[in-house]
Amino acid sequence: MEIEVKIRGLVIDPTANTPIVILKDVNSDTLLPIWVGTYEANAIALEIEKVATQRPMTHDLLKNVIQQMGAQVDRVVVTELRDNTFYAVIELSMNGKKIFIDSRPSDAIALALRTDSPIYVNEEVLRNSRNTISDKATEEEEEPQIEIEEEIEWPDEIDDSDIKYKM
Repeated sequence: MEIEVKIRGLVIDPTANTPIVILKDVNSDTLLPIWVGTYEANAIALEIEKVATQRPMTHDLLKNVIQQMGAQVDRVVVTELRDNTFYAVIELSMNGKKIFIDSRPSDAIALALRTDSPIYVNEEVLRNSRNTISDKATEEEEEPQIEIEEEIEWPDEIDDSDIKYKM
């Protein structure tokens, strides 16, 4: 079964200094963090903020190609988590046929934002992700709890003040 999610925000992992897209189940408080590349995070942030660029960026180009071919993006799905790597597909409709295109989740999300397409996550991915957290924890305490030993761990809770781009 697949669960519809929305983008809850973009944050920076303080340990690795890399961007994280936070996906939230639309019907529960479950959050799924997905580490993404800097360029993909920028593409997602530009669309969240509705920043117009002078020339089409890569995801805008992909959207334009899909539309000019007479296809449409039906949805994107984060399908699998294997060896700490997330996998996704972009589901298209064209001439009454379904087309499934392999994608990185970050690219699929950036495209979904540009085409106003829903984002889904396979339920098994949510179950198997050890970084899946509940948003309820963010409402119960004011400060996130981050244990510092030799290195900083992923926080058990996300405070709204940590989220740079909120949805």
